[in-house]
Amino acid sequence: MRAKRKKNYERHNVWRSYSDMMAGLLLLFVLVMCISFMQAQKNYQERLAEESAHEQTQSQLQSQLDEQQALLDEQESELDAQAALLASQQADLDEQIALVASQQESLDAQSALLAEQESELDEQAALVASQQAALDEQEELMAIQQQKIEQIIGVKADLIAALKEEFDAQNLSVTIDETDGSIALDSSILFGYNENELTDEGNALLGEVLPIYCSVLMSGEYVDYLAEVRIDGYTDTTGTYAYNLQLSQERALAVAEYLLSLSGSSISEADMESLQEKLSVNGHSWADPIYNDDGSVNQDASRRVEIKFRLKDEDMINELKDILDDTQAETEAETAAEADGESTSADTGDNDTSDSDVEG
Repeated sequence: MRAKRKKNYERHNVWRSYSDMMAGLLLLFVLVMCISFMQAQKNYQERLAEESAHEQTQSQLQSQLDEQQALLDEQESELDAQAALLASQQADLDEQIALVASQQESLDAQSALLAEQESELDEQAALVASQQAALDEQEELMAIQQQKIEQIIGVKADLIAALKEEFDAQNLSVTIDETDGSIALDSSILFGYNENELTDEGNALLGEVLPIYCSVLMSGEYVDYLAEVRIDGYTDTTGTYAYNLQLSQERALAVAEYLLSLSGSSISEADMESLQEKLSVNGHSWADPIYNDDGSVNQDASRRVEIKFRLKDEDMINELKDILDDTQAETEAETAAEADGESTSADTGDNDTSDSDVEG
């Protein structure tokens, strides 16, 4: 009995232990569940807190994003405005570049023109310098020529004065042209009418005049300046030119032959030899007649033989005189043309001559 009780007791202890164990396990399970629940709740709370914080963070981020987006939109708007301004400025810049390019082309053209003008100026300066040098040379030459002219003029004036003085000393009434020193001998004294042979009166006149005239010319004071001694024959304006040309030449030659015949007598042979190198004989027919005060031809005075001289360089003096006269005439003509607006003209007249073959 005891064994059965003991066995029941032991069985009862087993179930009790089992129930205690199960209760302990249940309690443990409950505890674990509580802990798990509490942990889950804590995790949930933490998750909620995290989600809330996350949402708050997202909200802040969204707000920041919105602010940044607004800022970006504003910046984009500003960038668009700046882009438009830059485009306008670029257009202005392009226009200015085009203007600068055009101005540069114009400047290049002006530079080229300036270089060309400078080259022309250099050429003109060189030309002016050359002309100045030529002018200086001409002035120097003119100064030399002027000295020669003054010397020749002085010698000529002295020679004419010496001729007048010598003729006055010999009591000879001989008219000497004070401009060229020539003497005119009346053909009516030297020759008969329409003749070419010297008369006795003509021989006497030449015998008195020619030695004095030539002695003064061939004197040591003037002979080195003497270039030519001329004997020119002239007739009146009646008769043909050809006939009077021959007659004037024959009369001039007759006077020259008489002059040459004086060699060794009135004129030394040395002077005559020098005189022959300078002597020329010319006939001029009825050219260069002598006129009366009323403009008519003085036929008697026109029939003449002239003896004249020419000094060395006198041609140059005459040429310069002609140039100066022409220049003065041109200047006067231009002045007159400017004054009345018309050009002056010179009238020329025809010289009517007789068909007679003899001197009247």
